[in-house]
Amino acid sequence: MKQAIGIDIGGTKIAAGIVTESGNLLHRTEVKSDPSNREKMFAKVVEAVELVLEKSSLSISDIAGLGIGVPGKVDRENGVAVFQNNLPWRNFPLSKRLSDHFVIERITTDNDVYMAAFAEWRHSGTLNNETFVYVTVSTGISSTIIQNGSFFRGAGFAGELGLIPVLSIRNQNENKRLEKVAAGPAIQQMAREDLKEEQLLTKDVFGGYHKGKLELKKIIEEVADNIAQGLYSISCLIDPHKIVFGGSVMVNNPFLLELIKEKLQIYQIPEQHHVLEQMRISTLKQDNGVVGAGQRVFEGMC
Repeated sequence: MKQAIGIDIGGTKIAAGIVTESGNLLHRTEVKSDPSNREKMFAKVVEAVELVLEKSSLSISDIAGLGIGVPGKVDRENGVAVFQNNLPWRNFPLSKRLSDHFVIERITTDNDVYMAAFAEWRHSGTLNNETFVYVTVSTGISSTIIQNGSFFRGAGFAGELGLIPVLSIRNQNENKRLEKVAAGPAIQQMAREDLKEEQLLTKDVFGGYHKGKLELKKIIEEVADNIAQGLYSISCLIDPHKIVFGGSVMVNNPFLLELIKEKLQIYQIPEQHHVLEQMRISTLKQDNGVVGAGQRVFEGMC
């Protein structure tokens, strides 16, 4: 059985796992990131790989390759972390450094959302002639499109759903970027402003919603409508067959999907309603980045 190591790199943690070609996650480990400087951050990536090898009782010679998901802009062909706003890497030759350290040749590097999207696509049963969209709602908002079995990248910046302007009710129907009115930090800020409580967290907002607190229900309804507006742009432009949602906001609050679908249906015409039945929350949850990165080692997908 072929096995690879998938690595999901973030500003707060680095997750690594042993992944089979079919997408089974056999072993997983996690270490805290150290973004204080580029070398300490790299050392943490090495640590995550070594820990998962130790946990699995495998050696690097047993591994088909490394798959690495990195936030921000990535030079995929050369394995360079070009720019990340939450990491100390600028044009950092990540693939070469890992190749030299572990003496391994096959390394696949890509943006972390693309890695997660690949795992979701493989697990969704989407046909190669269908259009698949992965949307992540967490600290930020982004999306990835897979069309005819390949990533749609445009000129290199496709899928930045969080940058799409939507009409914000709380801002007198001004255009605001979706990320600023629907991502986790935005939800938290809305609640703090409305309730005048500086200690409120995003999870408290959803907890208050379930308890029926009217001020917080209003915020979640507003967020659902904002996300629906962003999704309507996707619905109109590419008319996807399936949409899968990941990210902590969606995964930890799956009820939000039904609210979003109710709002989206209002914007859509009947010919667009088909996608409502093909929208779901990730079943891989926080492991999709690791699984996708590992599976990409076995793929020639670009």
